[in-house]
Amino acid sequence: MGIASCLALPWKCLVVVALRLLFLVPAGVPARSGDSYLKDNITVRQGDSAVLKCNVDSKVSRVAWLNRTTILFTGNEKWSLDPRVVLLNNTAVTEYSIKILDVNLHDEGPYVCSILTNKKPESTRVHLIVQVPARIVNISTDVAVNEGSNVSLMCLAIGRPEPNIIWKYRSARGRRFVSEGEYVEMTAITREQSGSYECISSNDISPPDVRTVQVTVNYPPVISRARSSGTPVGQRGVLQCEALAVPLADFQWYKEDRRLFNGLNGVKIENKGKQSMLIFFNVSEEDYGNYTCVAMNMLGISNASIILYVKFMHHLKCDSCLVLLRLILLTCISSDCLEPLS
Repeated sequence: MGIASCLALPWKCLVVVALRLLFLVPAGVPARSGDSYLKDNITVRQGDSAVLKCNVDSKVSRVAWLNRTTILFTGNEKWSLDPRVVLLNNTAVTEYSIKILDVNLHDEGPYVCSILTNKKPESTRVHLIVQVPARIVNISTDVAVNEGSNVSLMCLAIGRPEPNIIWKYRSARGRRFVSEGEYVEMTAITREQSGSYECISSNDISPPDVRTVQVTVNYPPVISRARSSGTPVGQRGVLQCEALAVPLADFQWYKEDRRLFNGLNGVKIENKGKQSMLIFFNVSEEDYGNYTCVAMNMLGISNASIILYVKFMHHLKCDSCLVLLRLILLTCISSDCLEPLS
């Protein structure tokens, strides 16, 4: 009876199956009788192959492999339509084994090696267990928040056995953070908590699956460096200003209340990352004085005062010393701006 007939008349198909199992002797199978041996459980990893062995140590008249209610093989005749299920070339007369290629979750379940011995049916069962490597299927996207906000990170994974999930983080200062579970909750996050958070999912079936979430914490500028500088007349002078901020700060320079622009009045403004430099190509007496560095981003603004003052030269004559001393007194607003002779 063909497959189409079985679909049309399932009850007739069952009768044929019973006849094949109990009364027909398939070609190529030795006639023996006795007991059979089969492991109770077989565990394989998804994607690997599984070999189901049925060892028969005495005479049998008929053998078959079944999966739940599906017949896979009767003797050497294949009934399964699945090309992944094959009958092994059993070299020993006491072995009747099949192989399932590229095992997946649908293959998990009970399998039966059915044997007819002296017209008495016997069967031995084996349960195929499919293990699935841990795999992260859903994770939070990179997030940018303002300092003081609450942050929740999520990492979901699948696998068999159930995977274990941990989060790891190492700050720029070397502080280490480890948390177990699918979620990480951070209340009133600080700038020190920004960085890459690793979600690690593992169940010892294969190497862990690792994904990262980048957490960016925005905060207003804080000027970290602004030092006064002494430069002789006619020399190249540089004032430096540094600001920590996320996002990076934009810089502006002022002399008293007048904003300075790049390329005008003999100065150049050079911004690079967190640093800004005000460069004088040829310092004149008019350049000495108080300057203001302003750093700003969308969250705030910060400023610092920087003084460009006269620096004594070793080769200056005494008459020049008096002139420069008066200039220093006029331009310096604090006594510590003077640099002692070396």
